[in-house]
Amino acid sequence: MSYTPLPEGHWAVDLGGVHVVFGDGALDGIGDRAAEIVPDAANGSAGRVLIVTDPGLVAAGHVGRAVDRLSAAGFEAAVFDGAAENPTTEHVRRGAEMAAAHRPHLLIGLGGGSSMDCAKGINFLHTQGGEMEDYWGVEKATKPMLPTLGVPTTAGTGSEAQRFALISRTDDHRKMACGDRKARFRTVILDPTLIQTVPRDVAAVTGIDALSHAVESFVTTRRNPISQLFAGEAFRLIERSFEAYLADPERSAPRADMLLGAHLAGAAIEASMLGAAHSCANPLTAHYGMVHGQAVGLMLPHVVRFNGSSVAQLYGDLGRHAGIEGVEALSARLAELLAASGLESRLQACGVERDKLSQLATEAAEQWTAGFNPRAMDVKAFQDLYEAAF
Repeated sequence: MSYTPLPEGHWAVDLGGVHVVFGDGALDGIGDRAAEIVPDAANGSAGRVLIVTDPGLVAAGHVGRAVDRLSAAGFEAAVFDGAAENPTTEHVRRGAEMAAAHRPHLLIGLGGGSSMDCAKGINFLHTQGGEMEDYWGVEKATKPMLPTLGVPTTAGTGSEAQRFALISRTDDHRKMACGDRKARFRTVILDPTLIQTVPRDVAAVTGIDALSHAVESFVTTRRNPISQLFAGEAFRLIERSFEAYLADPERSAPRADMLLGAHLAGAAIEASMLGAAHSCANPLTAHYGMVHGQAVGLMLPHVVRFNGSSVAQLYGDLGRHAGIEGVEALSARLAELLAASGLESRLQACGVERDKLSQLATEAAEQWTAGFNPRAMDVKAFQDLYEAAF
């Protein structure tokens, strides 16, 4: 059996059925990775690929670079650049129409979490039919789905490590978590150079989002040794590198830490789910258009304090990954990182009205993730959290 050594700083591993490839410039191997998934294309029978992305990444040249490498490997690549922040059922529907016309053998999500989620949503509709609402929940796909390849260009959601697509209903903006094992990416390419040119405001909100994933997944009611292994290492990597990454994205070490940390935090979610901070965030996004990372990051220090009476030891274990002792110190460090990001720390500053907090609390209590929070949640508990953050 022959083995070709990887370049220095590169590595590859099969993890839970996902082939993960890491290293600066790893995007240039996308044609080879696609040929591993659809081998007939490497044997002279051209395969068809649909890349799901957004206009900004097309303008940045990342998509053209991927298309060139795929073409050299024998693939006919089409591009759907209609993904957008908080993708809706309408975005997915339009992408599925393009998939029906192109008839791809492989779907590629290239972009932030929105592109990843949109690619998964397109896969559901293209292979299963119906509407996204039909797949709201877990394991609702009854037919095979297309193989997929994920290339994250932000250190944020970790969607490339998860089975879930978060799709908002166009009419009321309610987020639907649509998850199926068949929707997971077959291969993931982690190329730290792709996050070097991310605008600072985007780097800030996505980085805070990744941080929240590590913190919440470490303590959920579904936590386990594997999820905590991922979440603890994700927290260590992100906590130590976030400020340096924002200050100088050209520094390679913080950039690599952030991308890997976000991926590991996504893997932790896949193994253990999320909690009350995410339940609080979704109504804020739906009613006020708040960017998800802003909403969840603003609420996170308050949720940690609230949960501290139930899981102080667990927060202590998490904090020790970064030399932080105790619940208050952890909450203070999270608030410090939020301040370093430049994001707002108060709901009032984000345009939220105090008289709407009770409605937000009612909706937060209905969120799926509320059931995984380590301290029992009800409407009053969410009202108290919103009041603390107001």
